[in-house]
Amino acid sequence: MTKEFRFLVGGEWRESGEKMYIANPFNGTAVGLLSLAQEEDADEAIRNSAEIFSTLKNLSSYERSKILSAISDDLERRRDEFAEMIANESGKPIRFAKGEVDRAVSTFHIASEEATRIEGEVISLDVSPAFGGMKNRKGITTRFPIGPIVCITPFNFPLNLIAHKIAPAIACGNPFIVKPPPQAPLTSLLLGETLLKSGLPKQAVNIVPCSNDVAEKLATDDRVKMLSFTGSARVGWTLKQKAGKKKILLELGGNAAVIVDRNADLDYAVERCVTGSFAQAGQVCIKVQRMYVHKSVFKQFEMKFLEAAAAVKVGNPLEEDTIVGPMISLAEAERVESWVKEAVSDGATLLWGGKRRGSMIEPTVLGSVNPEMKVCREEIFGPVTTLHNVDSVEDAVEEVNDSRYGLQAGIFSADMKAIFYAYKNLEVGGVIVNDYPTFRVDNMPYGGVKDSGFGREGIKYAIEEMTEPRLLAIEF
Repeated sequence: MTKEFRFLVGGEWRESGEKMYIANPFNGTAVGLLSLAQEEDADEAIRNSAEIFSTLKNLSSYERSKILSAISDDLERRRDEFAEMIANESGKPIRFAKGEVDRAVSTFHIASEEATRIEGEVISLDVSPAFGGMKNRKGITTRFPIGPIVCITPFNFPLNLIAHKIAPAIACGNPFIVKPPPQAPLTSLLLGETLLKSGLPKQAVNIVPCSNDVAEKLATDDRVKMLSFTGSARVGWTLKQKAGKKKILLELGGNAAVIVDRNADLDYAVERCVTGSFAQAGQVCIKVQRMYVHKSVFKQFEMKFLEAAAAVKVGNPLEEDTIVGPMISLAEAERVESWVKEAVSDGATLLWGGKRRGSMIEPTVLGSVNPEMKVCREEIFGPVTTLHNVDSVEDAVEEVNDSRYGLQAGIFSADMKAIFYAYKNLEVGGVIVNDYPTFRVDNMPYGGVKDSGFGREGIKYAIEEMTEPRLLAIEF
């Protein structure tokens, strides 16, 4: 019998007459039957958040830190349970699902520490001759939480991307409403069980899987003070236009590139770029999509990379050595396949892969790619990467920047001058040195420029987004 899942409003489990089956993308079996929240449930979730705000913002930093530590500890205890759910509902290979749970454990732990060090500053207010008589006047700044936050997250990291929104919210005393991804909502409901045991006030726990229409009402309601959205650029910028006066944090798509300099460690660069290109079927916004390799080592890198790509295991996500599992849906697999075929018909060279079997796509490498092709211009979000021959790091930087996206980029080089040239000139939110752009540690500032987003995640930086500084001017 298929397990039924309810949603959470004010810490209470609810069901509705509108149900949705969640299917395993690998074999199509039912993972669960989910009740979808209705408009009245969403409205009540917002009301709960608004009412509990005064309680949350007045919790001591010790209390908030203790709640976050309890969440982290429970996730660690339930690691295998969460990892299996992630793998079953999203198709993520189990090795990466376990890694995601480990990261979520760390994310909540980091937040528990940051909750105790949300600091302001003391500034002098006698800096102008117009106020020369106020020699003892000082300014004290403190950061205050802003109120209810709606958190909308995608399927590819159904646990840790939620953690990156609610952990900083809890740390600084903001209530939240989670709208989980429709393709993989069940992991968030497992997290709801953990939240209810953590010491967080029950009224603060609102996890509402719902239709897009209901989600839009959540995002645009005036009682909500911030929208934190991770997903496609098209949806993110549309919601920003509709969000009114509330604060916005957008972590959107990418088209991440790697530069391989002539003095790079090629074996290491190949190892990392293969993982960055194909892990989790490339369904990562900072996956390696474009590789710009110096002409002096291009042939050697190409040979090594294709050999490594051929060895990547594709298959059952529950097997520990699987790197490439299924795409999230058959439609997505067909889209990726069509982009590859379109590129080849327009003159690109299929160097490896390209075949589709159901929702599975082989690791695919394309050469002789025109920059205007979709596989190079748009976010592929699949296990496809393009290989480019460049004359210099400067030329590579120019090619990387020829994109409407700017999330992260990587550079493999032993030349500090080249590294700092890339750092200064790449139009991205982060430059990763001697590693792939898929690198992310959960305390670092993370976000992009151009169509890749607005604002920064990473616990400390998200707390800054979720709070406002307030000044106290006082004479001592």
